Amino acid sequence: MNETWLALIEEWRLQWMLGLQVLLILLVAYVLQRLVVRGLTRLSSRYPLPPELLIPVRGGIRWFIIGGALIMVLERFGVSATVLWTAISGFVAVAAIAFFAIWSVLSNLLCAVLILTVGPFRLGDVVEIVEAFDKPIVKGRVIDINLLYTTLEEVAEAGTGAIVQVPNSLFFQKAVRRWRGGDMQLINPPTPEK
Repeated sequence: MNETWLALIEEWRLQWMLGLQVLLILLVAYVLQRLVVRGLTRLSSRYPLPPELLIPVRGGIRWFIIGGALIMVLERFGVSATVLWTAISGFVAVAAIAFFAIWSVLSNLLCAVLILTVGPFRLGDVVEIVEAFDKPIVKGRVIDINLLYTTLEEVAEAGTGAIVQVPNSLFFQKAVRRWRGGDMQLINPPTPEK
């Protein structure tokens, strides 16, 4: 019976030591983080450092200290830093490859959101995408804007009146000329009937 109590006390002592070590790591990280932030604040009051520089530096140092403390706590619980690093770097590599693979789709989606919110043009406007001052790529009336592309109907002066679908990202990579929907008579004068 006495040996059972000794084993139980030893087990609890190990658990308490682990808990105290974790609390000590977190306390040291908190104090270190506060001291570094206070030192940066004093440094900024002594030297004219812009707040635009100081805020990201504080945040970066804070996250670096928190990340280091988290790794130390996980090591106290038996998680190897090597295994953790391998898992995180593998996840980041897969995410980077996936992001690269769908970059053009994401670019068009983001540009569609910008077109719809900022409103560089709207339905009924005539837009012309220009490579250089003399080289128009495409010109037409906007008849539809969706998440991947904008649909233009070629104006009569350009030729056939064909439907052209332009990726939304192209509007942010090239120069764009725009005529509002009410200004259309200047661009497409009505043809006299014979």
